[in-house]
Amino acid sequence: MNYKVLSDQALLDLFIQGRREAFEELVLRHQSRLYNYILMMVRQPALAEDIFQETFVKVIRSIREGKYYDDGKFFSWVTRIAHNLIIDHFRREKKMKMVSTDNEEMPVLNMTLLATSTEDGMVREQMLKEVRGLIEHLPFEQREVVIMRIYLDMSFKEIAEQTGVSLNTALGRMRYALINLRKMLANKLKTA
Repeated sequence: MNYKVLSDQALLDLFIQGRREAFEELVLRHQSRLYNYILMMVRQPALAEDIFQETFVKVIRSIREGKYYDDGKFFSWVTRIAHNLIIDHFRREKKMKMVSTDNEEMPVLNMTLLATSTEDGMVREQMLKEVRGLIEHLPFEQREVVIMRIYLDMSFKEIAEQTGVSLNTALGRMRYALINLRKMLANKLKTA
């Protein structure tokens, strides 16, 4: 059977029926995005691997216990589980940082930037790589929203749902993240 052409729900149904290969396909399908999200949040490859594995242990347990109901958002559900594990980790380690309360409003990124040619795409890719380095220095809540918006291409509504906050809080975190990124960029340019 060609599992690659099946939907996430079809693969889940096959897994519930005892077809382990179907779940392996689900993991392969989503592992790169999920692992990269976790890694960008925790910034430690070994820890990211542990959380990634723990996420799928919880996914399997939840599916077997009948706690997952398909709403067409399997990846969002898995990401939410990973998100909760990341939060638990930071709570245990007491590394949660506070959100900035700066009032400046000038954005560092134009979120509507579209790659209209190969050159534009390459420039955007380079910009995202450079910004990724700056993102590492943001407080956790801000970093999380930026990663979800830019690298996972999630809407603010999806981000709010994933993080368990209101839409306005998600937007506010992005605003403060952009303010902080702009400050970091200005400081970087001053020292260059």
